[in-house]
Amino acid sequence: MMCAGGQLNEYAGKENEAQLAVLTITPGQSLRGTIGVPGDKSITHRALILTALAEGEGTLKRYCRGEDCLNTMRALQALGVRIDETHDELHVHGKGLWGLTEPGGIVDCGNSGTGIRLLTGLLAGQDFFTILTGDASIRRRPMGRIVKPLREMGATIAGRKGGELAPLAVTGTTLRGITYASPVASAQVKSSLLLAALFAKGTTRLSEPRRSRDHTERLFEFFGLPLRRDALTVTIEGRPSVGWAAAPQLTVPGDLSAAAFFIVGATIIPGSDVTIAGVGVNPTRTGLLDVLDRMGGDIELLNRREEAGEPVADIRVKSAPLHGVTIGADLIPQTIDEFPILCVAAAVAEGQTVITGADELRVKESDRIATMAAELRAVGARISERPDGMVIQGLGRSRENGRLQSASGRSHGDHRVAMSLAIAALTSLGESVVQDTDCIETSFPDFRASLLQITGQSLRPEPQKGM
Repeated sequence: MMCAGGQLNEYAGKENEAQLAVLTITPGQSLRGTIGVPGDKSITHRALILTALAEGEGTLKRYCRGEDCLNTMRALQALGVRIDETHDELHVHGKGLWGLTEPGGIVDCGNSGTGIRLLTGLLAGQDFFTILTGDASIRRRPMGRIVKPLREMGATIAGRKGGELAPLAVTGTTLRGITYASPVASAQVKSSLLLAALFAKGTTRLSEPRRSRDHTERLFEFFGLPLRRDALTVTIEGRPSVGWAAAPQLTVPGDLSAAAFFIVGATIIPGSDVTIAGVGVNPTRTGLLDVLDRMGGDIELLNRREEAGEPVADIRVKSAPLHGVTIGADLIPQTIDEFPILCVAAAVAEGQTVITGADELRVKESDRIATMAAELRAVGARISERPDGMVIQGLGRSRENGRLQSASGRSHGDHRVAMSLAIAALTSLGESVVQDTDCIETSFPDFRASLLQITGQSLRPEPQKGM
C-alpha cells in the first residue's frame, strides 16, 4: 500500500496462525489533510458501564471500536445487559443500578487494564459471583492497587498472589463507604472505587497525590449522580435511589491519545499541516499538547465546544522544529498514554529531554520505559534509561536533519508502541518494519487507513483476515 513518497505496507500471516501482522514503511513527503480519530477509549469504557446502570435505552455515538472497549461491551452483555451494535452507534438497554445478573462463565477483559479494574469495582457490590481475567499482559499487571481498597470497603476478592494478579474472583457483597488516600495518581484506581461506592452504604471519600484524568467524575455529573469534587478529593454518597438517571444519548469525543500519533507526526515531518476533528481536550489529558508547546510545536485548538460534559476542539498542527525539555512527575498523569509517541518527538528534537517520575509506565501493556528506550536506540536515538524515566539526547541537526535510521522494530504487544514506531519510521532514512502490529486493533482499528489518508494515498482493498 502506497504512502506519500513511499510505502506503507501491512500484511498478516494467512497460512500460519503464528505469523503476526507487520507494517513496512518507507518515508515520504509531508502529512496533510483533515482526519478524525476513534471515540475516546477511556470515556467509552465508562459511558458503557454507566449507561448499563441507568434506566431505559441509551445511545453512544462515535464510540471507540477498539478491542478493549468491545471486550467491556461483551462483559456487560455477559452480565445481562442488552447492547445493540452498529458501526457508528451502541444502543444500550439500561438495567438500572441493581439489574445486573450473574454471568454464565468467566468474563474475559482481553488486553484492557481499564476494563478489568473498573469491572472489579462495579461487581464488588453485586449479589453474585464473577471471575474476571484477561490476556497474558493483563495477568502480569498489578491488581492489588484496587483489590486492597475494595477489601477495605468489605469486598470479597480472591486472585493469584493474594489478589495481586488476575484472574480475580469477585464474590459480591454489601460494601461500606471509606475514606481512602490512593498512593498513586491513577484514574483506573479512582474509577474502580467510585463505581464500587455507588453500591456502598454511606459516604466514600477518595483522594490522590496528583490529579489524574477525571472522565469518571465528569460522566457521573453528566448522568446526574451525587458527586462532589474538592481539589484532589472526590466524595460520593452511596446507593442513589432507583431511577437515578435516564439513559442518555451521548457523543463520545475523539480520543486525544489516538490523535497524539498524528499530532507528533505532523510536528516532526517538515511541510506538514494536519487538522484532527472533534478531539477531546480535557485538561487532565492534554499534557502532550502542553509539552509540545514548550518544545516549540505549532498547535491550534479550533471550534471549541462541549460533548458529554467534556471539552472538545479541532486540533490543527503544522510542522515545527522542536527542542528538548524537562518533564517531571507533575505532568506524567496528563501524558501517561502519550509517553511512547512523546519519546519519538524528543528523539528528533534539538537538545536534551529529561523525563522523571514516570515509574507507572513500567506496568502498562509493556514496560514502556524499557521498550521505547530499546526500540528507539535501535534506530539511532541516544537514550539513557532511568528507573523512573529516561534522558533523551535529540538528534536535532546532528544527523540528516534529525532523521532516524531504518530498522526492524517490535511492538512488544503494545498498541501505543506499535503506532509510535510507525510514526518514527516516517522520519527515517529508509524503509523500516514494525512487527507484531495486530495489537493496534486494541485501540485504533483504522490507524492504517488514517495514516494513508494524510499521506495522500487511497486505501487499496486487501483480503480479510480469517476469523
